Amino acid sequence: MPAKKKSAKTSKIETKNELLEAIEFLEKEKSISRETLLDAIENSLMTACRNNFGKADNIHCVMDRDTCHYHLYAEKTVVEEVSDPLNEVLLEEAAKYDAAASIGSIVKCDLNSREFGRIATQNAKNVILQKIREEERNSVYNEFIEKEHDVVTGTVQRFMGRNISINLGHADALLSENEQIKTEELRASERVKVYVLEVKNTTRGPKILVSRTHPELVRRLFENEVSEVADGTVEIKEISREAGSRTKMAVWSNNSDVDAVGACVGMNGSRVNAIVEELGGEKIDVIDWDENPAIFIENALSPAKVVSVIVDGDARTAKVVVPDYQLSLAIGKEGQNARLAARLTGFKIDIKSETQAKDAPGFRMEDYLMDEEEDDASAVQDADEVEEQDVDEVVEEIVESEEHVSDEE
Repeated sequence: MPAKKKSAKTSKIETKNELLEAIEFLEKEKSISRETLLDAIENSLMTACRNNFGKADNIHCVMDRDTCHYHLYAEKTVVEEVSDPLNEVLLEEAAKYDAAASIGSIVKCDLNSREFGRIATQNAKNVILQKIREEERNSVYNEFIEKEHDVVTGTVQRFMGRNISINLGHADALLSENEQIKTEELRASERVKVYVLEVKNTTRGPKILVSRTHPELVRRLFENEVSEVADGTVEIKEISREAGSRTKMAVWSNNSDVDAVGACVGMNGSRVNAIVEELGGEKIDVIDWDENPAIFIENALSPAKVVSVIVDGDARTAKVVVPDYQLSLAIGKEGQNARLAARLTGFKIDIKSETQAKDAPGFRMEDYLMDEEEDDASAVQDADEVEEQDVDEVVEEIVESEEHVSDEE
């Protein structure tokens, strides 16, 4: 009787159910494609096969995609006398695998090894674990790269020296000492909003850097709090910030029916106060932006009143005169008000009181008085108007000014 073709032997990696269940779970829960996993497992088996039996091109390992069984075999040439066992096989042995085998034909001969079975099982496990880690890293990176330069909410997880680890849910972020508000004392488990500075993809997973001091944090908080900012009706033109202490923000309305400052401040200060609270009590001055540098500078020096502004556009400098009793308010504590106004407008600002201006060499009052149109537009009181006020009004303004200065301190 002619020899029957021997059916190809297959081996299992653990059991069909265990591996298939693992693959189906990863496909559903981790969004790792079935084909990606099976390709990776098959490649790992092929590598293990060649490491175990020799790095010959005639050795193959094929996995059944439906059952997860693998077939390990070597393609051998049928010969009358074997001189190379790895590549040659006798006709009698070849007939066990292919009844039609003849001298010179190629036959797929099974390679059986219990040791390789254990290796195959471990390799499959390792591949699955590796793919899980890779896909989780990629998933977290893709999630947070979309949030780069945006605000996210996290929980203070642990303190690492002077740096803080912030848990963002699927990943931890680093809040370095330089990006922390110096006057703020965060506590473990405290929820906090942070600005995502940068997201780096590394072999150990995404590295996320966040900030509490960046000026853009203020912008994003207003976008989240104020619908008119979110939909573009109100534009935040410029921001200057000394984190933890004070911020000046210039806004502009693209709709004449919407008051930009009012929209950001909210009824009874509800909107701006929510952000002030989030920033630990940091003061926020919301002012009107203006394309006219003189008016913009005047607004930026708020809450101080301004008599006049002379701008040198080429030199990006401005000379500002304020009433004598407003000088300390215009400059601010340790120069903060003037410093923030300068950063906000991009001008170097020289502030003088009326008395200082009059005592300056070559002083001419008419050089420092705004024309009537500018005066109406910016609601500036000039020196003449101040002199014409009655005593009661002057006293009232002085008291008001002292209260502002007290607030500054």
